Amino acid sequence: MVDRFERNERNDRNDRDGRNDRNDRNDRNDTVKKPDNGLRGDEAYCLELLELQKVDFALVELTLYLDTHPTDMQAVQQFNQLAQRRQQIANEFEMRYGPLLQFGQSFSRFPWQWVDTPWPWQV
Repeated sequence: MVDRFERNERNDRNDRDGRNDRNDRNDRNDTVKKPDNGLRGDEAYCLELLELQKVDFALVELTLYLDTHPTDMQAVQQFNQLAQRRQQIANEFEMRYGPLLQFGQSFSRFPWQWVDTPWPWQV
């Protein structure tokens, strides 16, 4: 834990100074697929994360709706379709960039990847 904190403090200082010698997550693990869509890596990362967030938002809204309308078959079907789509997007995202969530909801390749994911303010 201390190592991660110290590394992030060092990276934050380097970011402020305009230099950063840390390796990009995709450069450190050759097994991670790199996006081949003509976008820069961080641009593709942000767009794919945004797509996941859109689906998550729709799932939250449908969950709230279904709490008050549990017999709406069309809403249940839409929820299930979006849940399946979310799983597909999340799996593809994790294959390219590493785990989305910690605490056993996402698997990690070796070496441990959670420490390599960007902090929210670094995206």
